[in-house]
Amino acid sequence: MKHFIVEINYLVPLARVQESVPAHRAYLQTGYDAGLLLCSGPKVPATGGFMLARAASFEALQDFFAQDPFSTERLASFAFSEFQPVKRQGWAEAWFSEA
Repeated sequence: MKHFIVEINYLVPLARVQESVPAHRAYLQTGYDAGLLLCSGPKVPATGGFMLARAASFEALQDFFAQDPFSTERLASFAFSEFQPVKRQGWAEAWFSEA
């Protein structure tokens, strides 16, 4: 598995983004259920968000987020940074080590 930091940047006013937050979070739950996501949350101040994700490939991760309501409704842009997690907390070992 490859590991990524996903950065979301809102393209529209926050009030419009907030209308789609429930659909966005429901979609993210499918990523949690599939083991793709470890954590997610909004930036402070609320100009977007961050996620810690994993996927078999960069393209697979892009495909997943292309279906996110924030993407399909053109509310936000997504940036993906791959990284190699060489150190981590013991409680997260299983998530990082799974193939």
